Amino acid sequence: NETRGAPIHTMRDNPLERLFAKRMLSGTEYSALQKYHHHWHCAGLEASLGSVDLNRIFSSDPASMSGMAKSEAQAHHRQQWREAREMIGRKTGIVVDNVVCAGTSLEVAGYSIGYNSPFRARESALKHVQRAGDMLERHWGLR
Repeated sequence: NETRGAPIHTMRDNPLERLFAKRMLSGTEYSALQKYHHHWHCAGLEASLGSVDLNRIFSSDPASMSGMAKSEAQAHHRQQWREAREMIGRKTGIVVDNVVCAGTSLEVAGYSIGYNSPFRARESALKHVQRAGDMLERHWGLR
């Protein structure tokens, strides 16, 4: 029937969404981690794919100001992200940046902090993500 619209399906297949769907994160932890990702994304911190000039592969491009914030809004988001990152700590920050921001698996995030066993890597990374969610929800007053 053409009068009815087709059903809309939203695919949410990143590690953060899966953790929430499996009830490994509370709603407020999930919201806090989403906010962390939002600040990271809006700060322009995700990797970009630029074009490659093979004749000048090692030359810098000072015009792009690749390390600087390009707007006041971007500077604000960078400040918010830095404060949150400093608060959750170095090791937890590595895991959260891997899982929440870069979308890598818990296992890979666990390997990045020194675990060799797949099981222990996943378990440790999950604990770090849960801890960060708890700390960030208190930091941003989401409780």
